[in-house]
Amino acid sequence: MPFRPFLKMHGLGNDFLLLDARTAPVRLSAAQVRALADRRTGIGFDQLIVLEPSDIATVRVRFWNSDGGEVGACGNGSRAVAAHLGGQISMETSGGLLTASATDAHAEVDMGAPRFGWAEVPLAYAMDTAHLPLAWDDLTDPAALSVGNPHIIFEVADTAAVPLEELGPRIETDPIFPQAINVGVAQVLDPTHINLRVWERGAGITQACGTNAVAAVAALQARGRLSKAMPVRVTMPGGDLSVRQDAAGHMHLSGPARVAYRGDVDLEAYA
Repeated sequence: MPFRPFLKMHGLGNDFLLLDARTAPVRLSAAQVRALADRRTGIGFDQLIVLEPSDIATVRVRFWNSDGGEVGACGNGSRAVAAHLGGQISMETSGGLLTASATDAHAEVDMGAPRFGWAEVPLAYAMDTAHLPLAWDDLTDPAALSVGNPHIIFEVADTAAVPLEELGPRIETDPIFPQAINVGVAQVLDPTHINLRVWERGAGITQACGTNAVAAVAALQARGRLSKAMPVRVTMPGGDLSVRQDAAGHMHLSGPARVAYRGDVDLEAYA
């Protein structure tokens, strides 16, 4: 099949190429993913999403960053899948089994419980993930955790003042993080509202990042800086997401997800 139908979707400007491979398998190399992600000569996206059949869930969902690397989780991407399929669904991902629901262009996904163990993040060796004894220039006292993929969170006085374009790639590729890491800088405005900017591993600065929103809220809740009783509004350059923790400690991510356009692509042309 030379041409494959695709969807271009986004959640607050965090954009995705979605391919449905439930009936016709898709095999892509890292080089093909990078070529498709090029915003001048390809389709352009932060993440590629492929839907596959699953024996344990509604659908198996796989994610690749724009650098061609496959990753275990993508919060906004999971919400995009939920918005595309509609209703109540379950998703098998390499980061775990997720449940989600969608109505119109709004979707919510249960991202599960955050994991704070140093080997779960993972880190190169044992240390206190609630207060890592590490610093990069003026960024100090971070927390590290996994929400299906690895994150480091810094609380800062002003997210706009952080040179994330320079610090993000340095932190992402530091040897302390054997699988690299997503970098978030969060500013607490009140117990139910934060500003957040994100450097995503393998993608760079994005307009929004669902898993980092979840990680930032979880890390700051653990420090007593944010409410656990009320949903937390997370404001990013692309807009707002909502994150809440339920009685079981699971983190729920909700917000808009929309189709930007539909098309057909010759995948072999990008090989």
